[in-house]
Amino acid sequence: MNNSAQEIESFIAQWAEGPEKNNKAFIEFKEHLESMSGVNLSFFPRPGLTYSLRAGHARQKDKPLFVMVDVIEDDPRWLSVCFYGDMIGDPEEKGDFVPAGLLGQDARCFDLNQYDEEAVRYIKARMDEACMAAAR
Repeated sequence: MNNSAQEIESFIAQWAEGPEKNNKAFIEFKEHLESMSGVNLSFFPRPGLTYSLRAGHARQKDKPLFVMVDVIEDDPRWLSVCFYGDMIGDPEEKGDFVPAGLLGQDARCFDLNQYDEEAVRYIKARMDEACMAAAR
């Protein structure tokens, strides 16, 4: 287990389950990304602000990642999942367009204030789409 993996597991272990179940969504996103071939995960904790899980593809050349799953430090914690706007579609228009919102580039972000199975499934489909775009 690399340092990022150990940090992620430690972060998850200390995250107490609340009624909003956002840690469940975070774990599902992490496991979904781990199941993808060629994907590398990194973790950037900024205690008191955000905890950022980032996924990039081994073949990706022009961008350092294809998705960023941020845990926003609030009460309760909530999730913001952002993609480069040119790497995904949003057929149901569930995301927010954020100019220069992902490492200075236009982004499409999906916020989860509480676990929602349909929203999680929709975001995972965007992860699949972004991963395929990154692998090209």
